[in-house]
Amino acid sequence: MSGQPAPSPPDFAPGLERAFSRAPVEQDGPPAAMTGAWPGWLRGSWYLNGPGDFQRGAGQTCGHWLDGDGLVAAVHFGAGTPRCVARYVKSERRERERQAGRRLFRSFGTSFSGDRLVQGTALASPANVSTLTWDGRLLALGEQGRPYELDPLTLETRGVWDFGGALGELSPFSAHPKLDRETGELWNFGVAFGAAHPLLTLYRFAPSGWLLERRRVSLDAPYVLHDFALSRNHAIFHLSPYVLDMETLLLPGATLLEALRYKVEQPARLLLLGRADGRGALTVPLEAGYALHTIQACEDSDDPGLLHLDVLELSRPVYDQYRLASLFVDAPFGRPVRLSVDLREGRVVARHAIGYELAPDFAVLDPRAAPGQAEELWFLGLSRAGQQGRKFFDQLVHARWSAPRVLDRWQAPSQAYLAGEPCLVPGPSAGRGALLCPLYDALHDVSALLAFDPQDVARGPVASLRFAMPLPLGFHAAFVNANESTSPTQGGFHAS
Repeated sequence: MSGQPAPSPPDFAPGLERAFSRAPVEQDGPPAAMTGAWPGWLRGSWYLNGPGDFQRGAGQTCGHWLDGDGLVAAVHFGAGTPRCVARYVKSERRERERQAGRRLFRSFGTSFSGDRLVQGTALASPANVSTLTWDGRLLALGEQGRPYELDPLTLETRGVWDFGGALGELSPFSAHPKLDRETGELWNFGVAFGAAHPLLTLYRFAPSGWLLERRRVSLDAPYVLHDFALSRNHAIFHLSPYVLDMETLLLPGATLLEALRYKVEQPARLLLLGRADGRGALTVPLEAGYALHTIQACEDSDDPGLLHLDVLELSRPVYDQYRLASLFVDAPFGRPVRLSVDLREGRVVARHAIGYELAPDFAVLDPRAAPGQAEELWFLGLSRAGQQGRKFFDQLVHARWSAPRVLDRWQAPSQAYLAGEPCLVPGPSAGRGALLCPLYDALHDVSALLAFDPQDVARGPVASLRFAMPLPLGFHAAFVNANESTSPTQGGFHAS
């Protein structure tokens, strides 16, 4: 009948709003409960970073997943009972706003009356995306801006970490640094946005933490880049036609989300920067696709003129799906894709996709594999992708690149959601290891860390550990072995 309101889309994530309805409580103590057979050999620390506190003053609630203040959770495994810790990153943004009792800074997807940008041009980082353990330090990183150093055991914030003064307040610095396992060097990038002269900065740091190289490369557009890949000879960037309109961002009340533009009519490209000479650059055209996250990259062992790049390719950008009131209501399809690039001809000569299209994200690898050459991967998916309606990650998937295919998958129970990146911990010697993944049970409002057999994911969790208090839905995780405090399991050229 005409004049009737359109029906609301179905809700495939009942109870999910409970994860954002209050600020998680900090904790430090034993787990509330443990079940199953936890591996006796497990020694080290699991870390997860994610947006926690979305509220400040009365009526000042952030509405986008990237807006919340960073909260890092950890589980320390030793000979006795594990220790569960969760603490907020005391970022400058969080501390100044807590003192003022209101929002002072503009967020990624939410603006407030009278809010501001850092020096009038940048967002204040909530340090809520990832962690990095390197050179004995634990760092919490945000989408842009300097990281914060945390105590690896208590997670107390020690302060801004600027790599010996190498990073300033406006230095662009992404949440996806890459550790070269052969040299111990750390690589990262950042994009300085500008309508006239956008710049990509590539950083290289010594194992001691000191800056070895800062290379600036001009871009033909202000590309929004979240991740990159590192091979033995190249730093590789997937340049999707997703750009930032600075004029819009600088308008009063405009958010960064509102300033993003996806120019689907323009082609995507790869930008390859040579690591050794500091000058070489190659641009490779792509047919289509958007990539938020890379997986790994390497030069071909038989043909050094051939490079293989694995990415999680989506049909379009996903940041508009991070609104808390309608998470992933219209999530794009995607696939894990391997691109083979002929470096002599500057073109993609082969493309192989794994047959899983349900918005895959947060792919991880076995860290025992040679850098860039892991044949197996594990990632999260949305079982209802392609259907209109709120949803969240509820599938854990195991796949293989050789004869690209899904090996097995686990479907979470109703009203239970996979609350962050999985993490593979190798077992002793040739043991199968453990695949760790956080879970939020909205029905009972509890958070847990699950352990899976990585070669039999479909069997379901073999052990679980419940936190004393619920955690936020997180982004990226890492595990650091007790005897390898400087080498997280997601390290290497392909670190996520």
